[in-house]
Amino acid sequence: MNDFHWTKLFNPEFYITMEVGGVPIGIYMVLFIVFAETGLFAGFFLPGDSLLFLSGIYSRELVETFFMIPSDLSNVTILALLIATAATLGNIFGYWFGAKSGQFLYNKEDSFFFKKKYLYESQAFFEKHGGKAIIFARFLPIVRTFVPIIAGIVHMQKSKFMFYNVLSSLLWSFLLVFAGHYLYGFFNEEFGIDLKKHIEKIILILIAVTTFPLIMKAIKSRKNPENTEE
Repeated sequence: MNDFHWTKLFNPEFYITMEVGGVPIGIYMVLFIVFAETGLFAGFFLPGDSLLFLSGIYSRELVETFFMIPSDLSNVTILALLIATAATLGNIFGYWFGAKSGQFLYNKEDSFFFKKKYLYESQAFFEKHGGKAIIFARFLPIVRTFVPIIAGIVHMQKSKFMFYNVLSSLLWSFLLVFAGHYLYGFFNEEFGIDLKKHIEKIILILIAVTTFPLIMKAIKSRKNPENTEE
């Protein structure tokens, strides 16, 4: 830890490979971060999509924290299910918070961990897409942090919320974890490229891909300012 630098906090590999006293705790960090993204309002600070993709690359190391499984498919499936469970629980907490006391966020002052504009943007996103917003939001940084809270604030039917919550968690987890795992194997076998040696490039590409919709939305909002005033 002597070479620790604060910028590592934005690198998902830092959490995945984390050890305490020589004991790997990466799997616990991954599950906590996935929960925290929606449950603890840290969506803009903690890595999300890139964390899942890289978790797929390190699936064997992460699952072996609990037990040894020789099958690659079993390892990556178990990891994806664990992450989906953490994501589901995070959304449940966000919904509960919104239903119980979410209204106070509209009166809360901006801080490093909270920006009111994200709340309004997520509300508009939810109003536009309805229940499907929970699925779409899973793949959008920041938005996925606040959409469950909005669902709780407007008292979305619990059974409907849980349907979209579980479905979105499974889609998000399995798509990204499996993509990371099998693309790693494909590049390694077909081109002799070890993606673990290109983590920084992968993170930059994933950030660009996942934030592109948000950038386009911001540009569109500036061109149509009347839409932001509603």
